[in-house]
Amino acid sequence: MYKIISKNGLPLNSCPTLDEAMAFAKIVGTFVTIKGPDFEVCGRFGVDTVQDGLCPDGVAYDWNKASRIGRMKRTIN
Repeated sequence: MYKIISKNGLPLNSCPTLDEAMAFAKIVGTFVTIKGPDFEVCGRFGVDTVQDGLCPDGVAYDWNKASRIGRMKRTIN
C-alpha cells in the first residue's frame, strides 16, 4: 500500500500500486510525499518542462552547461 501525503502532513489517498500513487500525485499537481513499504519519495509529480525560461514553480531556469565547474578551456588557434 502506498500513501500519498500532502506537504502539510495530511493524508490525501492510499493506492495499492506505485503506478496508481504516482498517477494520483500527478492529478493533485502539488508537492506530495508517497510512502511505500520500503521507501518514500517526494516532489511535484508530472512536472518536467521549462517554459519561457521558467521552471514550473516560477523560478528562472538559468543553468548553463558551459558555465559548470571543471569545464574544459577552449584554446583559440
